[in-house]
Amino acid sequence: MGKYPEFDYYHVCLPVSASCGISMSQSTWLPWDPGHQELWLNSIPPEAICLENQEFPFFKVGMSDYDFQSKFCQWLHREKEAVRTAVLVGIRAQESLNRYNAVTREETFSRFGTTNYSHRISQDVFNFYPMYDWLFEDIWRANAKFELDYNHLYDLYYQAGVPYKSMRVANPFHQCGVHSLKLYQALEPASWGKLVGRVNGSNFAALYGGTAAMGYRGAVLPKGHTWKSYVEFLLETLPEETRKVYLKKFKSSMDYWMKTGGALPENVIDELEELGSDFERLGPPTNKRKYKQRYEVIRFKDYPDDVPIKNFRLVPSYKRMCITILKNDTSCQYMGFGQTKDELQKKQEAMEKWETFL
Repeated sequence: MGKYPEFDYYHVCLPVSASCGISMSQSTWLPWDPGHQELWLNSIPPEAICLENQEFPFFKVGMSDYDFQSKFCQWLHREKEAVRTAVLVGIRAQESLNRYNAVTREETFSRFGTTNYSHRISQDVFNFYPMYDWLFEDIWRANAKFELDYNHLYDLYYQAGVPYKSMRVANPFHQCGVHSLKLYQALEPASWGKLVGRVNGSNFAALYGGTAAMGYRGAVLPKGHTWKSYVEFLLETLPEETRKVYLKKFKSSMDYWMKTGGALPENVIDELEELGSDFERLGPPTNKRKYKQRYEVIRFKDYPDDVPIKNFRLVPSYKRMCITILKNDTSCQYMGFGQTKDELQKKQEAMEKWETFL
């Protein structure tokens, strides 16, 4: 910290919730949890901003990490009385399709001028993604040429023969990092024991992350089951509160696809017809969304058990429900769901509960 005198440093060690894709009983976890200091992997550095000395008017214990980042940038903009504020974000389009879409979308109303790798956070505060088109090789070419600092965990990854696409240095419990959680056992054995006790499901995810047991590489249907009966079996194994979350989302999906109808690309509908799937064609969508290809609304007469087509994830099925459960995806993003008002309300209630620590 403080290596470059040109910068003001804000080393934040606050309990903001982070995504958790490995536990059957919790969809997020809380770094620097004030109620469980015995589980912390490290001590808070003396110069850091923590619960005892923070003065952020927007902060609430348990707020999401992304929400904190956004509100921090807006707060700093006001504190500095800035005309405009640029927030530099190091995401690259090569890393994932979601990140590619984030920096290459065609709409212009949220950009800064004509800069396509920008996005408005609030009035006069913009995110910029200057490395969006950098490749993996570009990163390390720059590190070598300019002798830049970097996290030396990457050296261990390289020496262990880890493919560059799996060299993840981030929230170890995130859904996207499940397949590489096992690397901590070999590369940071001193930290591994603490990680196992930090979040329920860590050891299981290390053993089976990236396999069918965690919903990756193709779920396997147990003998004697249909995908529907397998969903019912998996639901029975879950804690009651978690089971209710899934049941509510699954019912919503079934009502939508069997009563209202959903829009699918015409090429996907053609594949469904070739399979003999039983559905009604209701014509083109009537919403104002701009589609890049021809879509049509269809309504299923029965909820499909399995849909063995190329774009399997787009189409509702009990198999898709199984994969969602195996991924511990309580938000059901794999099925296309976003956060509901109820989920946002529960999040708000959780933050209010933790305010007693402030």
